[in-house]
Amino acid sequence: MGDKRVVHIVDDEETIRKAVGFTLRTAGFVVETYASGPEFLQNAGGAENGCVILDMHMPDMDGLEVQATLTQKNIDMPVVVLTGNGDVALAVQAMKAGAVDFLAKPIERAILLDAVAHAFARIDRAESRAAEEAEARKLIDLLTPRERDVLERLAQGHPNKTIAYDLGISSRTVEVHRASLMSKLGVHTFSQTLRIAFAAGMGKAP
Repeated sequence: MGDKRVVHIVDDEETIRKAVGFTLRTAGFVVETYASGPEFLQNAGGAENGCVILDMHMPDMDGLEVQATLTQKNIDMPVVVLTGNGDVALAVQAMKAGAVDFLAKPIERAILLDAVAHAFARIDRAESRAAEEAEARKLIDLLTPRERDVLERLAQGHPNKTIAYDLGISSRTVEVHRASLMSKLGVHTFSQTLRIAFAAGMGKAP
């Protein structure tokens, strides 16, 4: 996601927003602050992708409601929740709903930075997978329909003879298609071929 790391702080307490924001800015993060859940949700759709630090106790809308709304809106930003020391049950509920971590107030600097780093690691993995999937699909689009049929069955673990029987062609023709599709995919080994097929979502059918 580049060098810019944006953290969205959602907390009704100005002192928390300022303290957490200061810690994160001095650590090199870009910080956006919101005084309520509705204010954040109003801007979340167009906000830069990043980590959300979300207070559980807010008057207009609590953190769990904000978290649920983000899920409903398909806004997939990793959430770190802020709780009081006695809110273990709430923290567990938030984690079950997808939060990557929770922090008890008062927040220690090292623990805060570790939680945010964990959240951005999740973003990096997701973006890496998305890029790999997009590249794989682009390569698969180079294949003919018959080559895709062969590759799909290879990804399902079928041997050449079974593929030949299923498609009504000879084993030799399967080998020709296999060599051709590997050439188009720019790979030299069967494992490389499968990696591209799996990244493109192939091989899932029984």
